[in-house]
Amino acid sequence: MTLSKSLLFLFLSGSISFASSLQVYQDQALYNYIPKDSFIGFTKNVKAKCEGDTLSLLVINSCPKEKRLCKILNEVQTSEQRLQAVRSNIKVLSQLISLPKPNSFNASSLIDTAKQIGEEQAKLSNREKILYQDIVQKQKAFEKQAPSLKAIKTNTICQKELKLTIPRGYISFSTNYEADIQEKEITVTQKLSIINQSGIDITADIANFYYRSAHQYINPIHFNPWIVSKYTPIVQKRMMYQAKKVADTLMVESESMADNQIESLATTASYEDAREYKIKDLFLPSTGIPLDIEVLQWKAPLVCEIKAYPYRNSHAFHLCSFQPKFQIDSNRWRIKEGKQLINENAVGKYHNKKYVLYTKVDKDIKIVRKPIVKKERESGIFGGTVRKKDGFTLTVTNKSDKNKSLILVDRIPTSTTDEIKVKLLSVNSNKKVDYKMLKEGKIEMKLGLAPNETKKIEVLFEISYDKELKVMY
Repeated sequence: MTLSKSLLFLFLSGSISFASSLQVYQDQALYNYIPKDSFIGFTKNVKAKCEGDTLSLLVINSCPKEKRLCKILNEVQTSEQRLQAVRSNIKVLSQLISLPKPNSFNASSLIDTAKQIGEEQAKLSNREKILYQDIVQKQKAFEKQAPSLKAIKTNTICQKELKLTIPRGYISFSTNYEADIQEKEITVTQKLSIINQSGIDITADIANFYYRSAHQYINPIHFNPWIVSKYTPIVQKRMMYQAKKVADTLMVESESMADNQIESLATTASYEDAREYKIKDLFLPSTGIPLDIEVLQWKAPLVCEIKAYPYRNSHAFHLCSFQPKFQIDSNRWRIKEGKQLINENAVGKYHNKKYVLYTKVDKDIKIVRKPIVKKERESGIFGGTVRKKDGFTLTVTNKSDKNKSLILVDRIPTSTTDEIKVKLLSVNSNKKVDYKMLKEGKIEMKLGLAPNETKKIEVLFEISYDKELKVMY
């Protein structure tokens, strides 16, 4: 019984060790598998190792007919042969037409012959055009799937694990997010979109995707003491010091250039934190078409509101905020409410420990912001201090047939020096405005608008400063 368990353990261990795997980084991809033959695919700049030994790669003129990309290429080659045959027929027909004409001829027979030749020329010309366009389309379709029209293979068949190092960009991935907004709850669906254009059809038992580079060069840093010494203003020593400083600068610049060259080979991730995804039993053919795989789906409480920033933009926006259960890796979203699509390309961001989605623009709310005209501005000198009154008006209209509640975020000037002081004088309207004066001149105003209602708000502030100063804002 013990022997049977041991054999089973060895069998399972062996099967696990020979499991195929794919690791995709930002600067390259690694594909490990047990090959059935020497064929690799329609690719280039790929490195192959068999149990650590580098293998030579050979270009082959013909490839196995059962391979998917080989079938597509054979279709292209077949179309090219047909095109060549049509062009040969056109050439032969042209040569027949150019043959010497007989001295005596039958007019009726000659007309029939000319008619037949003309019809055949038209058919061949049309056939040539159709075949050429078909070849161009098939070649473009093939180029989207593979970086090379020539297939490669290893010089020998690897009997153990073959490791392929695939260049950057041949296999790429990105994260996509979809939000389903239902009243006070959001359903977030995260998908991994993978594109294979390597020319190698991949089958992996386990596939890992990393938002980081496989090659990360870190320049060794050693401690250098910070020296303080007696100042000696000797020109010769100063020149020697400056020469050394220039040399050190050049050395540092050359090192940093080398570092930049190494780092530029890798695509930087959208966030600093390394994210990792794992997929089991992945079949990833080199089609150039994104393969979307769901990674996560979760729900969270949601708070939505309408907000506007009149000093920057005259539009009002629908904003929804929630506490993510998992880290958000991409700020581009697809927003829907049930089956209704709201926004195909919405934007989100982290803000105050929450995530905020800018779902859509509210076209029913119109906002006009105008400065108070100059003749209404008041300035006065009290002692040696100038006190200048200024402000602006906000006109907000609800053009819909529904009640609207929104938050207006505006501002008054803020000072970074004690020599200039700013204070809010008033926020006036026909009805009392619910507002808060926050830091750095920020004002938040809460408004309720009935259908087709318009509200006008006047914001006044005062700037005081010494009469000798000139102030701009």
